[in-house]
Amino acid sequence: MFEGFANVWTPVTVSQRLKKKPLAVQVAGEKLVLFRTPEGAVKALVDRCPHRGVALSLGRVTADGCLECPFHAWKFDGQGQNCGVPLNPDAKRERLFATPVPARALGGLLWVFTAPVAEAPHEPEVPETLTRPGLARTYLEVEWKAHWTRAMENMLDTPHVPFLHRRTIGRFVRPYLKADSSMDIEVHDEPYGFRTRGVLDRDTAREVGHLDFYRPNIMVLHIPTPNHTFRMHAICVPQGPLSTRMIVVGARSFARLPLLNPLFNYSNLRIVREDQAVVESSQPPEVPAPADERSVRTDRATLQFRRYYFDVLQPSSAQPAPRLAGVLPKDAA
Repeated sequence: MFEGFANVWTPVTVSQRLKKKPLAVQVAGEKLVLFRTPEGAVKALVDRCPHRGVALSLGRVTADGCLECPFHAWKFDGQGQNCGVPLNPDAKRERLFATPVPARALGGLLWVFTAPVAEAPHEPEVPETLTRPGLARTYLEVEWKAHWTRAMENMLDTPHVPFLHRRTIGRFVRPYLKADSSMDIEVHDEPYGFRTRGVLDRDTAREVGHLDFYRPNIMVLHIPTPNHTFRMHAICVPQGPLSTRMIVVGARSFARLPLLNPLFNYSNLRIVREDQAVVESSQPPEVPAPADERSVRTDRATLQFRRYYFDVLQPSSAQPAPRLAGVLPKDAA
């Protein structure tokens, strides 16, 4: 399960999408269902009833906070435990469980841990500008027909900004480009991943990009704004081999009136569409080993990500929980 993206916390969608009805999502090829208990807690199960394999997301949440299968009305709580089997009072319900996945609601996003376990071994590493009080935030979701690794590298790639985005954010950099300009990319390891900074022409030391990479799939762009906080968070969620859910969250300490949010989202969408058209053309769709493409020194940040992907994520997978093996284990991975 979750092959190539296992045992990590990832946002999957914005919190506003999950209301009273169950919500189907897909992460790294696995179909999941999210639902809320009456108290508002977020729960997640593999979107498959253990009885006849139908999608639990087609069911409903009952008054006692269980998810009811639409086919035979079997009920499951947020830990996957069977809460009822109609017409079968003698059923051994401890053997008839669904598969749970840890879930959280943080920073206006819904997160899941990509392993079939009742409890995750650690909590998500959340960029502080997603949760800091006093910031206005915008939320945007776009589907890309691209492998998530190509989308992620694009978000970590500073050198493309003055060229691909020459009509949007790149126009602030282009006036400083000269025929012999050079760019230095600094990369510094951090507990959450790494920080990278692009500097144009070392003699002038003009910063053209400062961003953080939060493992496994979050980029936080620091936009220079005197005396204010302005961040863009780009989250590349793998859905399938050629499907990425791009979640873009803006956070700002100025112009905080909600009626301004559509203007900020319009600008974000325009930039994301510029990236999308190019990234979807990448061949091969998944990033290859570093030696299989020609790279230069300004590729330091993307090569750092690529090493993490090939060393840690790509070899990863999680074992599915046993279907009929006694009481649901606390940790089935």
